[in-house]
Amino acid sequence: MPTKKILRLILGDQLNSQHSWFKTLDNTITYVLMEIRSETDYATHHIQKIVGFFAAMQNFAQDLKEKNHNVVYISLNDKFNKQSFDKNIIQLINDNKFNCFEYQLPDEYRLNEYLLNFCKTLTIEYKSYDSEHFLSTREELGDFFKGKKMFLMESFYRYMRKKHHVLMQGNEPFTGQWNYDKDNRKKLPANHKCTAPIVFENDVTIILNEIKKTSVKTIGNINAKQFVWPINRMQSLQLVTFFIEECLPLFGTYEDAMTPNEWSLYHSRLSFSLNTKMVSPIEVINAAISEWQKRPDEISYNQLEGFVRQILGWREYMRGIYWLKMPEFASMNYFRHIEKLPQWYWTGETKMKCLSHSIKQSLEFAYAHHIQRLMITGNFALLAGVHPDEVDKWYLGIYIDALDWVEITNTRGMSQFADGGIIGSKPYVSSAAYIDKMSHYCGSCYYKKAIKTGEKACPFNSLYWNFYDKHENKLAKNPRIGMMYNVWKRMEPKAKADLLQQAEFYLKNINSL
Repeated sequence: MPTKKILRLILGDQLNSQHSWFKTLDNTITYVLMEIRSETDYATHHIQKIVGFFAAMQNFAQDLKEKNHNVVYISLNDKFNKQSFDKNIIQLINDNKFNCFEYQLPDEYRLNEYLLNFCKTLTIEYKSYDSEHFLSTREELGDFFKGKKMFLMESFYRYMRKKHHVLMQGNEPFTGQWNYDKDNRKKLPANHKCTAPIVFENDVTIILNEIKKTSVKTIGNINAKQFVWPINRMQSLQLVTFFIEECLPLFGTYEDAMTPNEWSLYHSRLSFSLNTKMVSPIEVINAAISEWQKRPDEISYNQLEGFVRQILGWREYMRGIYWLKMPEFASMNYFRHIEKLPQWYWTGETKMKCLSHSIKQSLEFAYAHHIQRLMITGNFALLAGVHPDEVDKWYLGIYIDALDWVEITNTRGMSQFADGGIIGSKPYVSSAAYIDKMSHYCGSCYYKKAIKTGEKACPFNSLYWNFYDKHENKLAKNPRIGMMYNVWKRMEPKAKADLLQQAEFYLKNINSL
């Protein structure tokens, strides 16, 4: 019987050095990682996103080699690179007489279907493995909510807390309260100076130059001599340590705050490290809990619970919804929106301070925190009636942490309500009042937050009421927003007409705002 000779594929978001694959050395196994155009080109990505993935992949491959694993690394411009997984794998199988192909289950539906179909064409043995990263299975959320019409994140979060015994006392939550979200909605004080973020100074010049040799289209900026994102497990763990020591004490309090003076605030910025699997969710959660246990007088419980909820609750919940509802989820458009994304989403050149700052920050760092994404860029796109496909492409491209399984659920679901309420119980839209409540944008804006119509009226104000007026037939019976329709109905006819006229003017001139 011939010796088994195995080729194992590692995707760019499967850089998990703790995976059981790597616990033993076996010279019959070869690992392959690939930089390929099919992955750089399916969306127009931020240059830092492509560079970040390539740098992390190269570091991971080097680490495997140093541990004496057999590794094939196919660089973007290698002359034998056929620029797709299937063609490169077939070439390797033929050239090296592999008789078994193995891979870890992808997180993206697109790649999952691709590899399933590819394996059906193989004449050799093949096998798939779990990625050993998430704290729930693909099917677990669907099983948990089976037979139910509502998919409440809070319910799944409590289930996950119990399952993994996180912040629990027996079957009850520590402190007797599950959720401290109401304590985590404070505006940053005017003169508050945030802790300076830890940034790395990775030199990625060689990778950038290789990308520049190609026709790969990108957006955004990069400092190739000082690439700020972690590109290996060691740097990712440094980021974890910095967050729990320096930022966790104020994380929850200001997690929804926005300011033009800071880009990181007290956020962990661990999503790139987590989504590439350089660190695991359970080790991040355990590190945060351990730090809180050491410093209970400095780290209040609401800070810790808010962070744990993001990882153990929201992240696992979004992945579960993704696998329950794909591929239909990717085409949902509840409001039948059809508009194009304003041109200034690609430049930040708008007179609206909140959007200008959030977009320019995204172009500069490939990052914006969740409220900037939800209540600034997402809020405006929803009020403007932008097609969810347009919004998806933008979010998927511009953020370093954006992978389909987490991007599309947050964007098409939570942000754009295109799923009709599977994820969010109401559309997340607001006028200038909320933006001013949570940020320091409005004071330095060309537009005036308190003005609803006329010259320099904040566009969010009229677009907000226009949105509710346009979609009354779909939203009026929603118990969470019925109050807004009562306010709308009580307005004087002229005031309503003026608001709708103002909104129509802004929508017609949207690229000039």
